[in-house]
Amino acid sequence: MVAAIAQVKKVLILGAYGMLGSDLQKVYPHADLRGHDLDITEGEKVASLINELNPGLVINAAAYTDVDGCEENRNRAFAVNGESLVPLAQACDETGSCLVHFSTDYIFDGTKKAYDENEKPHPINAYGESKLLGEVNIRKNMSDYRIIRTSWLFGRNGKNFVDTMIMLSAEMPRVRVVNDQFGKPTYTVDLAKKTQEIAGLDPGIYHITNEGICSWFEFARAIIPNVIPCSSSEYPRRAKRPAYSVLLNTKTTPMRHWKAALHDYLEERKS
Repeated sequence: MVAAIAQVKKVLILGAYGMLGSDLQKVYPHADLRGHDLDITEGEKVASLINELNPGLVINAAAYTDVDGCEENRNRAFAVNGESLVPLAQACDETGSCLVHFSTDYIFDGTKKAYDENEKPHPINAYGESKLLGEVNIRKNMSDYRIIRTSWLFGRNGKNFVDTMIMLSAEMPRVRVVNDQFGKPTYTVDLAKKTQEIAGLDPGIYHITNEGICSWFEFARAIIPNVIPCSSSEYPRRAKRPAYSVLLNTKTTPMRHWKAALHDYLEERKS
């Protein structure tokens, strides 16, 4: 299967100019790229594009990722993250294109310490619900898919936790960060490289993150010096977050530890 994917003549990346999409461009330098010029919710246009290009591989990095925003804009969240996957999956099925789609740790409720690929999803916020709907719609409408669930992304070309911490650290004497939500930070450069490997594996669901479990506070402490812990109850948000959204990878070789990835990202920011 890996050899077959390696010989793919055409690759289409949707959401190509976001944080993850920008790093996917480096992995697939000859891919057809679509960003804000293509609204993922316009199903007929998406299907027409796929039929016209007839790509061997479609990578969907387009999503509405504002977790709190999804609570206030549920219709938009479900349109982008859920309903748009019906015509996309159908078009890929018709053209025989492999679809790689990115999902999230937030499809789980956080009542367990960790979740493998076979755990039953139970989202507790609109973002998680909308992303789960996307997964369901893919599985209903095609068979040659790779759903990659990931978590806590950071990288260039997009708003992320690392940059936010650095900005707040310069503006405030102390930065309060919750210490009772646990997950796995993931560097988009590493995820993009791993995507190429996953595209060559069997169809199914994959949990892909950098290794190492931490709280948001522990993550922040590795970035800035002036961080102090607080509880989720002291820092209320519109969307409820799972206490534990640790994804277990049981299908592929693990990626490096998040601390090593963070070191490289911070060095890249300096340069």
